[in-house]
Amino acid sequence: MSFTPVVPLAGYAGWRFLGRTREAQEAALVATPAVQRAETYFRETIGSITTAEDLVADRRLLQVALDAFGLGDDIDNRFFIRKVLEDGTLSSDALANKLADKRYLAFSKAFGFGDYATPRTVLSDFADTILGQYEAQVFEKAVGEQSEDMRLAMNAERELAALAGRDISDDTKWYSVMGSTPLRTVFQTALGLPSGFVALDLDQQLATLRERSEAVFGDSEVTQFSAPENVEKLVRLFLVRSEVAANSSVYSAQATALTLLQSSQARGGLLSRRV
Repeated sequence: MSFTPVVPLAGYAGWRFLGRTREAQEAALVATPAVQRAETYFRETIGSITTAEDLVADRRLLQVALDAFGLGDDIDNRFFIRKVLEDGTLSSDALANKLADKRYLAFSKAFGFGDYATPRTVLSDFADTILGQYEAQVFEKAVGEQSEDMRLAMNAERELAALAGRDISDDTKWYSVMGSTPLRTVFQTALGLPSGFVALDLDQQLATLRERSEAVFGDSEVTQFSAPENVEKLVRLFLVRSEVAANSSVYSAQATALTLLQSSQARGGLLSRRV
């Protein structure tokens, strides 16, 4: 792709800039020849795909399909992807239901190969739905090449709104957060949790997330993030803490280098006096 998103600032200031320019930047990226070719081929071809085998056999279609769910790195795992699709989502034994990463569940459900006699690929609005997600994900990926923190923030903004509105228990929503590496990273950083947090028992993680969320946001439930202002507060905390941590690491590295340099100079001076 010839378009590179502009992210001139780090941290929350960079996020505010991205928010102001995001619509125009995403439109510019979508207009690039590579994205246009991929979308045209998908739109013209996907309606003829009626089985998971057909989809995984067409690398161009599969790339767009996977990218739409943030799973583009799995393009070469075609046997695994076919199994996820063919198992569907209706059975508790389906592979997508067993995986901690719920992007596979959303992927399988969206295509419907294992859930319905007629897959969703033949629906008139199917291509528009998938390509809308594809464009958002492609832009996030491009932004991530400039700033991984910005990509994580964009993912949280999108995923939390959907998760908060799902008709499942709040504990299950928290487990979904824990099962998503990008979301867990955002919460762990925003709530000031240590890196060893992920090693705790799942029930301990759940209790800690609820407790810290209550302390920081005044509410222990994921449902609160259906409100955009709460998502924005979470993102702001994440970006501010992440930037502070990055600056601290740079300062620590510089301080260590300076100490080593001073020690070396001191030893050099001592040796010269001895000589």
